[in-house]
Amino acid sequence: MKILTLVSRWLFLLCLPLLLLTAFIGGAANCISLYKYGFDKYHVSHTTGLSDAELESAARGLIGYFNSGDEYINVTVVKDGHTYSLFNEREAIHLKDVKGLFRLDYWVFLGTLLYSFAYIGFFLWLGGRRLVARGLVWGSGLTFSLMLVLGLVVMLNFDQFFLQFHLLSFTNEFWQLDPSQDYLILLFPRGFWYDATLFIAIATAVGAAVIGGLGGYLYSSAGRRRG
Repeated sequence: MKILTLVSRWLFLLCLPLLLLTAFIGGAANCISLYKYGFDKYHVSHTTGLSDAELESAARGLIGYFNSGDEYINVTVVKDGHTYSLFNEREAIHLKDVKGLFRLDYWVFLGTLLYSFAYIGFFLWLGGRRLVARGLVWGSGLTFSLMLVLGLVVMLNFDQFFLQFHLLSFTNEFWQLDPSQDYLILLFPRGFWYDATLFIAIATAVGAAVIGGLGGYLYSSAGRRRG
């Protein structure tokens, strides 16, 4: 019984960073405000020749595609009075791979969420209020530490981090696009990904702080009950 409790506790500690990180990755991927922020900050309308309305339509098309059952993306825009497909074949293949990563993110989020709820519910039912509280505090501490490391890596050498991420995440070279003509690069330049990564790291750290505070409150209230 002690071994099972120990294993389940360690799984819970490891679940919390994954739960929070995947939650904010998924949230960022579906946040139209983040897309519009990047378009405005990096003057994407100027570099692409697309109006703000067309850029927002493209962003909504991407979000819709990531949450659809379509195999390949089909987003059209109007430029200089002509309608055409925004992404070429190479970009469409890469976006299919990106969609697979987001699907994996959703599944990891769902799995860690269900396990966390099951763990918390089970041990609260057994009267292990302090055990749950310690798990929340330690899990949030682990998450905060990992996000601190991620933030430092991003700020110190984002280009290498971005390169290694692509080398590990994709088994083909379709992610190697032309920044002078491929719209996927023009829409989302390097700076956008830098900002988005820091946003996710900071949001995850803030989420960890909230959960850690909840765990601390739960632990102290359990002590008062015993007293």
